[in-house]
Formats: sequence, C-alpha cells, structure tokens
Amino acid sequence: MIPNITKGDRIQGLVRYLAGPGRHNEHADQHVIAGDDWSELRFTGVELDQGAVAALGGYLDQSSGLLDEKMKGGHIWHCSLSIGKPDGILSDDEWQAIAHDFVERMGFGDAEGTKAPCRWVAIRHGLSGEQGDGNDHIHIAVNQIRADGTKAWVWRDWQKAQQVCRQLEKEHGLEELGNDRTKSATRGWQPGEREAQARRRARAKLESESPGITWGALPIQERLRLTAVQMRTDQPRHDLANRIRAAAETSKDEAGFVRKLRGQGVLIRPRFADGTRNVVTGYSVADKPMYGERPVWYGGGTLARDLRLPRLRETWGGASLSQAQEASDEWVAAFKGRRVAHPKPGKVPPTPQRVAEDINRMNRALAGIDPSDRDTWSQVARSTAGAFASWSRAVEPTPGPIAEAARQIARSAQTYRPPQRVTRLPKTVMMHAALALSTISGSSNPVMAQAVMYRQLFATVMAIQQAMHARNDAYHARITKETLLGEMRTLAQRLPQPEQEHAENGAVANANEKVITETPGSGVSSDELTAQQLEDLVNVTKTGVTVQAGALAGTGAGPRPSAKQTEPNRHEQGR
Repeated sequence: MIPNITKGDRIQGLVRYLAGPGRHNEHADQHVIAGDDWSELRFTGVELDQGAVAALGGYLDQSSGLLDEKMKGGHIWHCSLSIGKPDGILSDDEWQAIAHDFVERMGFGDAEGTKAPCRWVAIRHGLSGEQGDGNDHIHIAVNQIRADGTKAWVWRDWQKAQQVCRQLEKEHGLEELGNDRTKSATRGWQPGEREAQARRRARAKLESESPGITWGALPIQERLRLTAVQMRTDQPRHDLANRIRAAAETSKDEAGFVRKLRGQGVLIRPRFADGTRNVVTGYSVADKPMYGERPVWYGGGTLARDLRLPRLRETWGGASLSQAQEASDEWVAAFKGRRVAHPKPGKVPPTPQRVAEDINRMNRALAGIDPSDRDTWSQVARSTAGAFASWSRAVEPTPGPIAEAARQIARSAQTYRPPQRVTRLPKTVMMHAALALSTISGSSNPVMAQAVMYRQLFATVMAIQQAMHARNDAYHARITKETLLGEMRTLAQRLPQPEQEHAENGAVANANEKVITETPGSGVSSDELTAQQLEDLVNVTKTGVTVQAGALAGTGAGPRPSAKQTEPNRHEQGR
C-alpha cells in the first residue's frame, strides 16, 4: 500500500475535487466510506452533490475557522492510499477498516481521551489513472486543528505513514511493498515533470514546422492536445536509462562508456569534484533536442540507483592509472563539446552460439547462489537488463517489449546500499551478450541469432524471479513474473514459427493458450510460475529452423497481462 501525502489550507477545494468528475472525467461513484463520528454518520451513503460537498467541507474546516488557527504549510493533511493491482478491488467495509486504523495510528485520534479527535473524512471515487483503469485507492483529508484548539503535529509524517502502511499490509493481507523487505526501490518522478518536457517539445516542434504559428496563439485545448500527443510519444527517463544500460554493459571501462553514450547521440556532461576540472564524481545526460528546444538534464542517479557513476565503476572494476587518465580525457572532451579524445575501433563480438553457451553455463552456476545474496542477484539483474537494453537499441526503432523487459528486470537491481561483497560470477558473460545483441542486425541471419540467445536469456530471468520468490520478495517476484508472462512472451510470439507439421503447430498454439489461460489458485502462490508455464514459455519458439532475417524489426510492445490474467481476485479467494 502506497501513501502519498500533500498539505494545504483549502479543504473546500479539496473535497470538491475528490467528489467531482476529476481532471479527465475519471472519477466514478464518488462517496464517503469513513470519517470521524459525525462525518461518517452524516455523509456515508449520501450522494455528494453540491450541497453535500459544501456541508462536508464546512464541517471539516469549522474548528480552524472558529479558532482562527493557522499551521505552517497548511492545516489540511491529505493522503491517498493506493494498493497494487494484485490485491484487486477492496470492498467499502475493507477500506473503512483500513482508513480508521491508518488515521488512528498516524496520531489524529483522541490520544486515548486526552484530546479532541481531528475531523477527517475518507472518500472513494473509483480507480486511478486518466482512463480510470489503474489501482484501487482512497483519499483521506484531515483537519490537523482539533476542536479544542490543539494541533496534531505529526513528526516525519511521510516516514510514519510508510511504517503504518507496512503494518496494515500484514494485518489486512495485502501485498507487502516495504523497502525493509525488498531492500531496493526505483526512482519516482512527478507527472508534471514529464508534462513540462512534452509541452516544451510540442511547442518547439510546432514553431519549427509552422513558423507562422506561435504557441500562444493556439487555443488552450489545441495546446493540451499537442502536449498529450507528445507525452504518448516520449518516455525520456525510460529511454535514457536504457541507453545508459546498453552503453555500460557493452563497455569494459569508463572511457568506452563515455564514447558509446556520445556515439548514441546522448548529451552527457560530467560533474567535477569541487575545485577540479579532471576528477569526475557524477554525470548528467539529456536527449539531443529535436526541434531546438532546451534539453532537459537528468543525473544518472535520478534515472536509477544502479546508474550512479560509483555503481557503474564497480561493474568495470578497478581502473589502472592509464585507464583513469583516458576516462578523464573523455569526460573533459564531452564537457567542452570536442571530439572523442581516444577513438578506438569496435571489437568483433562473439558469435550468438558462443554467447548462448556462456549464458547457459552462468545459468547453471546461478543454481548454487543463495537467494539471500542480494549483491550477486542485483548484479545479475543489472547485467541482464543491460543486455536487453542493448538488444532493444539494435532491433526496436521505438522502445517496445524488449526495452520494457530491460526496465522491469532492472528494478530489482536498484538496491539502496552498494554491494558489500564481490560476485563470484564472471562479469564478461552478459557484456559479450550485450555486444553480440548490439550488432545482431549485421549478422547473416539476425532473427535466428536472437532466437538462440532468447532461450538462455529467458532462463536467466526465470532464475532471477525464482530467487526473488525464495527470499519472500513478493513485489519484485511479481513484476519479474509479469515480465516473463508479458514482454518475454510477446517477444517469443514475434519470433517467427518454423514450418512444421499440423500437429506441432497445434502443440505450440496450445502452449501459448496455456500461458494465457493458466488460472492461479491450485496451490501455487501468485508470484510463482508453474513448471508447465515455464516449459510452455521456453518452447514457444523453436530454434532449429532458419527463419527470414529482419522479422523482428519494428516489433511493437504488446499489452502486459492484466491482474485478472496473472493473479487471483482477492474476493474469489474468499476475502
């Protein structure tokens, strides 16, 4: 369960929004499900029309209005509580119990009769998302000024809300998302960030392609439409992260990493240590402007925790004095906009068959790795994501299922702390895989080569998923399973099927159907794949027949399986 906290001082406006149609008309069946004694008694089951909204807002704000009390940052405390899709849709009674427990443990109750309770309300208005197809959630609005004039200060409310959510997940049987269990977390970003970049690019595109039209002269609805079109086209953070992963995994040292990023057309600038111009401590990247707009820079660590420069340096190992100097020269050249300082010819990658054999040996070695060894498994996930990112760069004109698979696999590599132990697995295996995949389009039969490596890469992702499941990391086990059933399966279906007898074609079709229609609930947990599912997925693509080259070019991203396809509904399980 994820809490999201904001503060303000306009309770009427907040209640109007929660009970209204929403920014995209996505709100549905708006109603009160819980609150303090009076608001729950008075407004539960009442249609939230204009009069009811005004009465509810007036009641919640009455104490602060009469006492004329103010609080720094605003006295209205607003928190949304959202559950994951595997948890399905809760009933009003379930949400009501969660809301009461949450408010009480956050310190907004009567403090065991020593203070007046805060006035609050919990409103439900359907699923999240612009189309109303997201996660089940509720909104809680609290007036922190009590009726007796005291103020409900919550010290470090964000941290406390996380702790309370972890407790409620266990007590109410919800998926446990706590970082104390996963020891990792992806970087978040505000929706306004992506919207601002899309608006800048849409404006630059308009003024570049239609010089006689200015952005300000367009009607507001047209500007919103152009911005929305650009938002659907661009995923700047995801694309940049995949480019960095591909460059890092195909480079043996830091200097090669800088050269390859620049070769991809990525703008890169170093962050120097204070008082120096040759000691690099970090970096930022940006997409090259397409229409003359101002580039938007992202620090490597803001894209993903495992893309920070110190983490990348750990994967390359210790650098000699000459390698450090070469890397410094490349960073300075990038900073000053000069050509690469030490150009080097590209190496001939190993053959796909050799790479597949190496990955197969690594997969057998993974069977002996303790699932609790987070350092090794995070390194395996990071390098595997890099190989997928390199593959995507080679065969997908626009990010598709391979790019999405790279992003999902990388989520379990983003640990909070740096690795404490040296991995026992060879680091060159996935580097060779990434190199082979980056040049796959130049081989005599690229699709056949991809099919050969696909089978071993699938087994690697499967091993990662099983390790997550074994150490009770339900969240990452689930998203990795969804990658196996989603992007990996989509990729397998895009690989051409060989011409076979009718019976064999039917067997492959049945395997595909089994993967889709497999219904959990027969003793297998929601984050564990059945043996039959795994066998079916591996055998979807037969690799014994030469297929036409270039068939994977332009592969589009297929839809990920919904929660209903991959997870049991909580109410069907007897909740």
